Amino acid sequence: MTLYGVGLGPGDPDLISVRGREILDGVDVVYSPGRLSRAVATEHVPESRIGDLDFPMTSDEERLREAWKEAAAEIAPEARAGDAAFVTLGDPNVYSTFGHLRRTLDAFHPDIDVEVVPGISAMTAFATALKVEVEAGAGLALREAAGGHAPTGPDRMILFKVTDAPETARKLDRAGYDVRFGRRLFMDAGETVIADDAEAVADRDYYTLAYAKRRGLETSRATDEFAADADANGRVSATTDVEVGDD
Repeated sequence: MTLYGVGLGPGDPDLISVRGREILDGVDVVYSPGRLSRAVATEHVPESRIGDLDFPMTSDEERLREAWKEAAAEIAPEARAGDAAFVTLGDPNVYSTFGHLRRTLDAFHPDIDVEVVPGISAMTAFATALKVEVEAGAGLALREAAGGHAPTGPDRMILFKVTDAPETARKLDRAGYDVRFGRRLFMDAGETVIADDAEAVADRDYYTLAYAKRRGLETSRATDEFAADADANGRVSATTDVEVGDD
């Protein structure tokens, strides 16, 4: 049978895909690697079908390898007997714990079929939450920025794991970038914060990301001419506030 890696989306239970919901409805057991993904999963399946996995909070690679071997050993019999799912926030193939599980299964349980069901990642959902348009043809880089790190180079970057926002902001400002921050976007757990001021997200939170754009970067879009033509002809553009009087 099959193990499904199911992306739950950024954290709002309503943002799971139709395919993801169908898979969760049909499998025998749903494994969760943490409390946040578990909270989303239980909005779709009863707790009696949730299987909790224990992963140590450590950078010790040997301990982590043992934990993944134990997880694979627990999941494999369920996937052989029926269908099972392993859920993650975001997308299973984008900075996810699922990759470790898939490689471990390939190594020790190669008979298990694995299928991935994509999910909305915070790395793309940020554009809607922060009201950022990434235009066609624009380059966009994904970088990690934990501990005050501030990568530079690309004109536009999504930075994730921004655990020291003030320090990252200072470095990027000196390097010529404008930065906007988002924390726990589309997540029910915790407070969602969107801010240009890094002090608003100064406390450490793993689920903080930032959008950095090189200052003074100019873009040219074909439809920009519509607004220019409308203004030239005295028409009201779609972005203009209009005061409407009483009839």
